[in-house]
Formats: sequence, structure tokens, C-alpha cells
Amino acid sequence: MDKMSCPVPTYSVLSNEEIEMINESSYFVPYKKGDIIFRQNTPTSHIMYIKSGLVKIYKEGRNKKVIILKISKENQFIGLLSIFGENLFQYSASALEDTEIFYVDIGVFKNLIKQNGGYSIHLMRQLSLDGLQIFDKLINLSHKQLPGRIAEIILYFSDEIFKSTVFEFPLTRQELAELASTTKESLIRTLSEFKNDKIIELDGRKVEIKSNDIINILSKLG
Repeated sequence: MDKMSCPVPTYSVLSNEEIEMINESSYFVPYKKGDIIFRQNTPTSHIMYIKSGLVKIYKEGRNKKVIILKISKENQFIGLLSIFGENLFQYSASALEDTEIFYVDIGVFKNLIKQNGGYSIHLMRQLSLDGLQIFDKLINLSHKQLPGRIAEIILYFSDEIFKSTVFEFPLTRQELAELASTTKESLIRTLSEFKNDKIIELDGRKVEIKSNDIINILSKLG
């Protein structure tokens, strides 16, 4: 790693000495698709930053029921809510595709935050965005009907993850159902209805949005 490079975003507020401090306390770990990055109820020890790949953030409840909270992509931190809130991870993370993660020692990172108020503000913004995203998801799950939830998921992958109206779901049908908080059978039925109504084209995991207007209306109206 180049001395003046940094494995995590500097937000243009880190000094050369602070960048070097992070470099000396960080290391890189590659994960294969399906690998567990960390598990719920295990101790927190490092700051994690996605260099490349996609990561599924999920929580396991009673009777091993799983709720997928969000999908994180490259250039995003993962686990911040747990790292700064608890000593144990409150959720799990796994790689949806081959993924590269940088680890930074949590003690070094906390010292950096104490020393650099500008960097702290940027991290607080990231923490707020993560919390608000989960908050919005819980509200939508309780207020939106299934077609609205499925439309929102399609838009989420189209607008936030892939930036394209043509993409492949990185999740299985079961995982998509967990993301929408529904059953696999209900998810498949709703996707088939969208296809029959020519709102989307669907071929296995490949999706093409044919009517962006209708998808947005369904997502908003729920």
C-alpha cells in the first residue's frame, strides 16, 4: 500500500500522519461469495470497509427467521452501528459476491475520531444514514402492501446498487423474500404478476424495468 494512500475514505480532512497511522493498523481480507464476514452476537474488534463487492447485512430472530436489513456495496463501512453502540455485533454480514474488506484496528480508529473532529462529523453522517435507512425499511414493511415492497426492492437495486434499469438480483428468491419480509411463494407470485403486466422483464435473476413510472408509483403508494 502506498504510504500516502488510505484504505478508508479520508474525506480530505485526514493529515498525512493520520493516514499513515491507519495504514499501519489496517489489513486486507478477501472473501468468496457466501462467506460469513461477521456473525450476530460476536465481539466487535475492527472497523470494516468494503473495497469491492456486495455485502448482505441481516438479523436473525426467533425460530431462525431472517430479516435482511440492507445491502452494502463498495466504498461503504459495515458494522458501524454495532461497533460504536455495543461490544457485540447486533446483526450478521456475508458476501453476496467475491468481496474485498479492509480491517482497521478499532482502538486506532477511535483515537483518530477523538483527535479529528472533522472526520468525526463525516462518520456521524454515515451512522445517521445507516440508521435512517433501517428506520425507513421498518416503516415501509409495516405500512406498504407486498407489491409496493417488491417495487421498492427493484428500485433499490436499480437506483442504489447497480445504477441501471437492467441488472441481476444478487440474492436468491428466498433472500429476496427475507428482504421484503414475505414468503418465497408470495415473492415469486408478485414478480410473475409484474412480468405479466409488462412492468418488468424477468429471466432467472436478470431483471429489466420496462415501466419505470409504474414501478415508482407502486413503490410510493405501497
